[in-house]
Amino acid sequence: MIYGIGTDICDVRRIRSSLERLGDRFAEKVLAEGELATWRARSARWPDRGVRYVATRFSAKESFSKAIGLGMRMPMTWRHCEIVNLPSGQPSIVLHGALKQWFEERGLQVHLSVTDESDYAASFCVVEKKPAN
Repeated sequence: MIYGIGTDICDVRRIRSSLERLGDRFAEKVLAEGELATWRARSARWPDRGVRYVATRFSAKESFSKAIGLGMRMPMTWRHCEIVNLPSGQPSIVLHGALKQWFEERGLQVHLSVTDESDYAASFCVVEKKPAN
């Protein structure tokens, strides 16, 4: 059963501006530890790719927060929601802390899609209740 859906579109230029203005502080606010390591590696080699990486993660977390119906309020936080790629390349979400507990208590699972072009990153998220066994 569908619990919620969320979608988001993010202007990559806005993320670039935030990174230029705030530097690492912006990335450290939005990205979980694993994401920060990936962002730093990508940014060092391909700065534009690093910006798009932050934009896709920002968008995915926004769409997830909408799908679970919390927006950006506790237990939903930027850093407790980590966007990862499975070995197949499929994007997925790993939750941490109180958000993980909240999500698991409700028996939820998530499906995520992200994309980006030069000026925009977009995401779509479906959260569903796991079937009772």
